[in-house]
This record gives sequence, structure tokens and C-alpha cells, in this order.
Amino acid sequence: MDADERRMGRAEARGLRHAKELEGHIGILDTFTPTALGVLACASGIYTYLGVSSLLDDSGAFTFFAAISYSIAVSVGIFVFWSYLMRLLPAVKTAGARIGLMASMALGSLAIVAMSSWLNAAALAGAAAVEQHLANTVQEYQTSLERAHQVAVSAQGLELDVSRVRQSFVDLGEQEATGDLSGIAGRGAVFRVLRQKSQELETLETQIAAQDPLVDRAFAEGNAILSRMRALTVAQGSVEDRSVTFSEEAVRLAGIITQLRQLSVAPLVQRAAQDLRASVVLPELDGSSDAIRQGQQATITSVLEVLGQRAQTLEAAAQQVIEMPAPAEVGYTPISTADAVIRYASNFAPSWAGAIAIDLLPAVLVFILMVVQSAIRSGREGTRIEDSLTLAEMRAAILAIRDVEEASRPSGPVPEEYEGPPRPDRVSEGPKAVGSGPRPAG
Repeated sequence: MDADERRMGRAEARGLRHAKELEGHIGILDTFTPTALGVLACASGIYTYLGVSSLLDDSGAFTFFAAISYSIAVSVGIFVFWSYLMRLLPAVKTAGARIGLMASMALGSLAIVAMSSWLNAAALAGAAAVEQHLANTVQEYQTSLERAHQVAVSAQGLELDVSRVRQSFVDLGEQEATGDLSGIAGRGAVFRVLRQKSQELETLETQIAAQDPLVDRAFAEGNAILSRMRALTVAQGSVEDRSVTFSEEAVRLAGIITQLRQLSVAPLVQRAAQDLRASVVLPELDGSSDAIRQGQQATITSVLEVLGQRAQTLEAAAQQVIEMPAPAEVGYTPISTADAVIRYASNFAPSWAGAIAIDLLPAVLVFILMVVQSAIRSGREGTRIEDSLTLAEMRAAILAIRDVEEASRPSGPVPEEYEGPPRPDRVSEGPKAVGSGPRPAG
């Protein structure tokens, strides 16, 4: 039993020495921890000021003081919040108290992110995020421009379909002129019908061909604007000034895209195909006999059937172009640096991590203190209070006892038998009875 007690005593002594060692380290760290926490809070306040300044439109004195006030409030709030947790959370012992304080720490961390971290991210990566917004807008405009040009070029391709139908009517007219179609040579009623439709198609073909240089010119101008917009995304200087110029170029490019959409001749070809089938002016039959006139009528009926088929084919080709996906409506919206870092947060994860870390880094110190304080309490567990007293604490206790003795002495004359309260250096002698001195010899 004595051996077990000696082993337990040695374990308690080792735990006590370990606890005192940790307390010494904490004492040293406490000398500069508040200063370090203040530096972190001030740094966060500076970046918060830069973020707030980017959100405020006015640059006057009132706006300056407003931004300064907000950043100071953030710095003070961060310093006080983490100072409370560094002192209180490691000191509490019950599970309920720890859970409550940790819940408060989580809620406060969310508040810090909401009032400071996103503004820090705006200051760290705001300009780059706005440039990212400009680059994405350029890509959207380029896609829309290319789509509009593709639709316009596809519509210009209908010229070949119109030419093919026109040439078929020209060939039929030549056959009719030689008598190979109706059996009657000459330029009679059938020839005039064929000639009428071939001229309509020739006019449509000329209109389509006239659009080619307009389409090419619009596409070239759009590409030139895109080049200037790309240059603005990476140019030197303030991103706000570049955004203004970028917005002006975006308006011009939007007009070019609209122009390309209007240059598409597919609706024109579709309407012409419908008119080709519906609006046929039938000439008076000019045959010299009933048999000849009946032959002309039969030939005109066949020509109208062929005309309907050609018109249907041409209309179907135009409908395919019309049903092509239209270019997306693109518009440039200026964006602030704070909104940009939120919208493109995934592209600036390091900046967000740094902005949040500068505010929430003290949480790591809180957890470190919790672990150390728990180790200190574990080392002191089971030891008596007199075993844990240091030499300085014992000296302070002795001085306190002497002060109590001085205060407890009577103010009047002291009887001879009164010797006052026992002194610490005489505790081991035991109590001494009143009048217990040497008696006179009897």
C-alpha cells in the first residue's frame, strides 16, 4: 500500500510540474497575444475600409468618415469578440458551458464573415473579379455575334435554292419557246407564265445577293469591337474607367448583332415562296383553235403544279433557317467589386480564404488555449492546494497571516499571561496554556 501511494505521489508530482510548465508558457504568450490580436483586427479593418470605399459612390468627406467609422467598428468588434472567447472558453469546465460558448463563437464568426470578410475579399480581388466579369461578357458577346453571323450566312445560302428554282422556270420557258413543252412553238400564254415567275425569282435573287457585303461588313465591324473590348479587360489603369469605355463598346456591339439579325433574308424568301405559289396571273389563252387552247390550259395546269412544288421546297428551306436558334440577348451590366467577388467566388478561392482567415484565425488560438487549459487542469487534478503552492505564494500567505495577527491584537494593555495568536513559526510547539509558566517553589 505504501508503494502504491508513493507511485501515486510521484505521478501527481509529474502532473503538477507539467501543469506549472504549461502555465509558464501561457504566461509568456499572454504578453504579446493581445498585441497580435489587435494587429489582426486592424489589418481586417484596413481591408474592410477599402471594400466599403469601393461600394460608396460619393468620394466626399462624409463618405470617408463613414467608411472609417465602419472599419473601426469592425476592428473593435473583432478584437473584443476574440478577447472574450480567449479568456472564457478555455476557462469553463462543464460541457454545457462549452457548447454554449462554441455556439456563440460560430454565430459570431458568421457575423464577422458577413460584415467584414466579403469586404476584405472585395479589396483583395475586387479589380480582378471585375476584369473576370468583363472577360465573361466579351465571351457572351462573341458567341452571340458568331451565332447571328451564322444565321445570316445560312440565309444568304438560300440564294442557291432561289437560283435553282429560277433556272428551272427559265429552262421550261425555253422548252415552251421551241414547242417542246405544250407542242406549240412560240411565246404564248404558257411562256408568259413561266417568264413571269422566273423574273420574280430573279428579283429575289438580286435582293439576296445585295445583302452579302452588308453581312460581311457588319461581321467585320463586330469583330473589331470585340478586339477593343478584349483589350480593355487586360489594359492598365483603373478598372472603373475601363468599365465605362467597355460599356460604350458593348452598346455598339449590341447594335451590330441586331443589324445582323435583321439582315437575315430567310423571312423574305419564305414570303416570296408563298407568293410564288399563290399569286399567279394567268394570261388569256391565245391558241387559234379550241384544241390548242385546251393544250395550253393543260400545260399551264402542269406548270402550276410544278410551281407549287418548287415553292414548297423553297419555303421549307427558308423555314429551316428561321428555326435555327437565334443569338442570345446579351447585355453588359456594370458591377461593383464586392458584387463581382461574390458572383465569381469560385474563381477567387485563395482571396476568399485569405479574407476569411484574417478574421477567423483567432479561433485556432482559442482551441489551442482550450487544449492547454484542459491539460493544466488534468495535471493539477488530485493534488492538494498546499502541494501546488509556489514559494512566492507561500511567502505571500505568511505575510497575510502576519497582517491578520497585527490586526487582531487588542488596542489596550495586554495582560502578562496573553501572548497573542500563535505565530506561524510556533505552530509546531502546540498550544500553550495560560499561566503554564514555572511555578514558584512552595
